[in-house]
Amino acid sequence: MKLRLATIGYEQATVASFLETLRGAGIDLLVDVRAAARSRRPGFAKTALAANLSTAGIEYLHLPGLGTPAAGRTAARGGDFEGMKAVFLDHLQTPQAIAGLHALRELVQSGRNVCILCLEADPTHCHRSLVADAFTAQTPADIEHLHPDESQE
Repeated sequence: MKLRLATIGYEQATVASFLETLRGAGIDLLVDVRAAARSRRPGFAKTALAANLSTAGIEYLHLPGLGTPAAGRTAARGGDFEGMKAVFLDHLQTPQAIAGLHALRELVQSGRNVCILCLEADPTHCHRSLVADAFTAQTPADIEHLHPDESQE
């Protein structure tokens, strides 16, 4: 059986479209890979997100060791994806990131339908794609980038 790891960004999604996308993909565990699980978007900060997911029958887990360090977040906010990428690739060598990847691997290999979460709508400009790449470098898996319907209210 080929393993699968999904990714999702909530940048332009409503809570309803976000949950519907996860349910439609059969996700049963959302792994938050933000360094700090805060958000200015209602419903997407750690406590509210976990509660919203629970209503959809989806578990929540925060792995901050797979989050982008402050310098990378600053680069990303400035539109410097290559700078963010360089910072994050260095971070992937740290004990926290290695432990996070190990935990993620165990969850996926246990048969869970796992999706990793970050803010950016476009996975090619988000560190979650780098997490997915690091994951598949050690564990063959299909990566599926989920895209919530931005028009759903």
